[in-house]
Amino acid sequence: MFPLFADVPGQPRPSLSGTRRRWSRPPAPEPCTGRRCHVPEPSHHQPSQEHPHAFAIGIHDVRTGPPHEGELGEGVLLQTDRGDIQAILHQAPEAERGVIWVGGARGGFGRPGQGAYARLAEVLRRDRISSLRLSYRHPNVLPECALDIIAGVAYLTHCRAQPVILVGHSFGGAVVITAGALNAHVAGVVALAPQTYGAQLAGQLAPRPLLVVHGKADTRLPSSCGVQMYHWAQEPKQLVLYEGAEHRLDECADALDQLLTQWIPATLRSAA
Repeated sequence: MFPLFADVPGQPRPSLSGTRRRWSRPPAPEPCTGRRCHVPEPSHHQPSQEHPHAFAIGIHDVRTGPPHEGELGEGVLLQTDRGDIQAILHQAPEAERGVIWVGGARGGFGRPGQGAYARLAEVLRRDRISSLRLSYRHPNVLPECALDIIAGVAYLTHCRAQPVILVGHSFGGAVVITAGALNAHVAGVVALAPQTYGAQLAGQLAPRPLLVVHGKADTRLPSSCGVQMYHWAQEPKQLVLYEGAEHRLDECADALDQLLTQWIPATLRSAA
């Protein structure tokens, strides 16, 4: 599983929707025998040792190609035993750490903060931090979305970009909480305008830090959701509330950029 074979000359590769270019195989940093990630079913309580792992995902292959039209980075297709995961990789030269970015319940690559994900992914490359922006296989299905993140962490770990920070917006805030609580390679979690449903595992993130960001003018998920998540979590944790900011946090995009470009590298350095 997760073999990275040499490319076969003359063979077409499946392309992402919206592009006619062909896929190519990524060079393997070293021989890879495969990886299978076992994840317990998300629960409001500590998983019991009496129950076997209910969810698992295995990466069979990885292909690269162009991203969706207008997107920065490199298109990545994680081919798993639960379906293909589309992603966009912002590879940093000599990457030592990583970030995974996910959006809300509608899926896609997420664009809170006036497109902060793509913008910050490029900025963080200067600090040798690679970014992987994931598009869920099954949007709004929390256990499956958490497995997508676990697969993404495995891919970045294979590329030697570890430890990893998880960033999720709205529904994605609960997803990164769940995945972060269940994966030892996660160094910290950022929840942007998060929902509380499915996020009770926030109390199990410690000692990994949690950053919760919410807009006080959010009419979709009120800022009380972010406050509740903050109270569920243990130290270390941080809550940032922006005046006048709606759910997408577009109104505070500059401040959000500054916050994350400081918090993410500092957290990754502390975990190293």
